[in-house]
Parts: sequence; C-alpha cells; structure tokens
Amino acid sequence: MLRSFDGVEPDVHDSAYVDPAAVVIGDVTLEADASVWPNTTLRGDHGPIVLREGANVQDNAVLHEGAEIGPYATVGHTAIVHNAAVRERSLVGMGATVLDRSVVGEAAMVGANSLVTEDKTIEPSTLYAGVPAEKVKSVDESPWAYAGDRYVQLAREHAERSERIE
Repeated sequence: MLRSFDGVEPDVHDSAYVDPAAVVIGDVTLEADASVWPNTTLRGDHGPIVLREGANVQDNAVLHEGAEIGPYATVGHTAIVHNAAVRERSLVGMGATVLDRSVVGEAAMVGANSLVTEDKTIEPSTLYAGVPAEKVKSVDESPWAYAGDRYVQLAREHAERSERIE
C-alpha cells in the first residue's frame, strides 16, 4: 500500500517492486530495481527514506526517520533501521536493529538479532554481531554482498508471476 503523508507521496521507480502487503508512507524514494517485501513498513513522516538502486527490505522490516539503504544492500526479515545509513552491498541480518545516526559501511554485515547502538560506525567489509554489536572479523568477498542481485531477480519474478487470490 502506498500512502501520502502531509501532502508528500512516495516516489517509486517503475522497475521497483512493492509487495501489496507492504506499507510505504510519505517521503519515501524507491530507485530502480529496489524491492519492499510483505508486511514491511517504510514510514517517511519524520525524515526521508531512500532505497537506492537494487536495495531490498525484506518481510516485516521497519524503516523510519531518515533511513537510507545503499545500492544492492539488504535489510533482512524483521530488522529495524531507524534514522541510519546502510551502505552499498551491506547486509543487516534478520531481527537486527540499527539505531540513529549509525552507518553500516560498504559490504559490511550486521549479524542476526544484533543491536547497532546510536552513532556507531560499522567498518566496511566487516562482520559485527551481538548486543551491543561488536566487530567479529573482517570479511572479504562475502556471498552476502551479492544478495541484492538475487533479490532484484526475485522481485521481477514476483511482479510477473504473483496474483492476488480473493
């Protein structure tokens, strides 16, 4: 569902995919090939939300207040990104939370159920995990850096082959 807020409508590129069960409200921009999956909420009422080209936000995730998801980055199932940036080809794992003014560096990974506290910088090409999230190791050429590519293709398949059953 796409909804305006305070006169501002979401800006969705023609090639972006928004599942019918997702909620996208207000100042939200979805660039080419971005995807938003079932029961996800992108609420752009207190700052813009931007999904760059090929970014994907998976089922039940929540983005609010100034979130920016970089090109081909992945926000996993039930994750929360609140007023934070997730850079190109990064992964925020399932159930993880990334809080205000934090930055997840390029090709970095935040482990499942981890908490990235306010004002934290996750170094590029690293894995951070835990509560609070701490550096676990450097990661080079992780296959997860290419999850965004797989989701671009999966979104195309859903757009072409899914139909609502009443």
